Amino acid sequence: MGWLWWVGGALVLGILEMLSLDLVLVMFAGGALAGGAAHAMGAPVWGQILAAAVTSVVLLATLRPWLLRHLRERTPLAETNAAALVGRPAVVLATVTSEAGRVKLAGEVWSARTPAGDALPPGTEVRVAQIDGATAVVLPAVPD
Repeated sequence: MGWLWWVGGALVLGILEMLSLDLVLVMFAGGALAGGAAHAMGAPVWGQILAAAVTSVVLLATLRPWLLRHLRERTPLAETNAAALVGRPAVVLATVTSEAGRVKLAGEVWSARTPAGDALPPGTEVRVAQIDGATAVVLPAVPD
């Protein structure tokens, strides 16, 4: 009956993995299954724990990096939030200098500045070079 505790622990870890998606808890679930297998083969408690620990470490060191690498190859990284605004076009609303200004970016009004001493008048089309806190650092747009 002790193997049921190991299998139950593996199931709980598997469910928690579905919430975290870090591919760590599933490796511990594999270790728990190894502990259950050790119990089924008649190993003492210390042997079961050792089997679970060794299996977990081996899975974390070998299988997890391989899985992460292949997941990243298949799924491109999608930039979100402020990082997704870099490279997007904007229009100057209030003169933008190296200290202050306003632009309309992605339908919202953002504070803006230029990285150099240029002054960009209202109506100028610009591109976002970077986001610095809540300020868009912009450059004049280069015509395509």
